[in-house]
This record gives sequence, C-alpha cells and structure tokens, in this order.
Amino acid sequence: MARGRQIYEGKAKILYEGPEAGTIIQYFKDDATAGNGAKSGIITGKGVLNNRISEYLMLRLKEINIPTHFIRRLNMREQLVREVEIIPLEVVVRNVVAGSLAKRFGLDEGARLPRALIEFYYKNDALNDPLVSDEHIITFNWAYPHDLDEISALSLRVNDFLTGLFAGIGITLVDFKLEFGRYWEGDEMRIVLADEISPDNCRLWDSRTNEKLDKDRFRRDMGKVEEAYQEVARRLGILPESGNGENMTSEGML
Repeated sequence: MARGRQIYEGKAKILYEGPEAGTIIQYFKDDATAGNGAKSGIITGKGVLNNRISEYLMLRLKEINIPTHFIRRLNMREQLVREVEIIPLEVVVRNVVAGSLAKRFGLDEGARLPRALIEFYYKNDALNDPLVSDEHIITFNWAYPHDLDEISALSLRVNDFLTGLFAGIGITLVDFKLEFGRYWEGDEMRIVLADEISPDNCRLWDSRTNEKLDKDRFRRDMGKVEEAYQEVARRLGILPESGNGENMTSEGML
C-alpha cells in the first residue's frame, strides 16, 4: 500500500497519510530513547516485534469491545490506523511499584499495590511530561470531566484484561502507558485507545524470576534487550517456540 506524505516523526514511529481520508499509516522504527531523548540507540528488530505485539494486543482488546484506532497490519513494520485527535495525556496504570513511582515516594521496587493506580502526565517532551491532576487537565481544556471518566474506565478495563492475559503466559504486568484519541462519528464524539501497546511502553517481568522483559533493559544498560522483546513475542505465540533466537526478528520469519 502506497504511503502518503510524512506528517509526523516521533521517537519510535513515523506517521504517514493513509490511502483514504481519515486513515494514517503508522511505521514502527528500531530507534530507542530513554529519559525523553537523553539516551538513544537502536534495538535491532524492535519495530517489527512491536508492530506484531501491538497488533495482537489491540485485536484482543477489540474482542472485549475496547474501542481502538487500529484497523489492520499492512506489513512487518506498518499498520493502518484511524486518524484521531490525540488527547495530550499519557495515562499510566500501575500495579506494582517501579520506575518513577518508587523514586518519588521512596518505595521499594517490586511491592504490589493494593489497587491499580492511574496517573496522568501531560504529553510534552520539552517539559519532561509532568505529572498532572484532574484539575490541571480540566482547567487547561485538555479533556472534559466526562472524558476523564471514560478514559479511566477504559484504562482499568485494559488493565484487568492485559493483567490476566500476561499472567497466563508467566508475565507480570507491572505498569504501562496508554494514549487516547478522539474522533467524530456523525454527531457523536468517540474516545478510542491509540498509539501502541508493546514492551516499549509496558513494564513486563517474568512472574517467577522478576527478570525484566521490556525497555528497562535499555534504560538501565542491562543488555539482552532484543532477546527480552523476542521472549515476550514468543510467549504470546507470535514467534516460534523453538530456536536459539537467531534471526527471530527477521521480516521473513514474521
């Protein structure tokens, strides 16, 4: 499928005009960043794996009637998605203490939270994506109160479903980041899940060993980053069970 003009390039993806009005082609890159660009590098095959992992998870979420922007995967690195107005919020759902939550409150990483915790961050790299409250969001017109209610409800439903899905393959869903967009369908405005769900924006730990299977391996210079992404894909059934990992991210295999 022919791409239109490039309309945006982010840290992990490039967006192009889609073949029809109201569609976007989303291209997954191998580029990796941490600390809002303070650290950068390449994770070989990451774009291919994230494309497949996100496709799989978005399709599973559609099965339980979570509205998403995903239409279909086009090839190994591209998806066709609905064009939406992105709400400028990063919605982080936390089940286990990790990352900035541990640092901000002096908590031990790995402690399970008594309930899922939702945090909102203003999506702005130049400001280092600051943590914001409901009052900030409503005052600055980023979203209306009923939008926040819907976003929170959808986020908790996604969390419940993905927690069970990953538990079934021996992975703990520690926390993850979601983004939402809005579009008009006739006279009705709809909010849908957008962006991607992958080891780039989820913390995923092996349920038995707590080994990290996500981008923290890149952030913390732990090594074996490609292997961690491959392991997640393998457990989801996207990669073959056998083999030593060589060539598992080649586009021919996928």
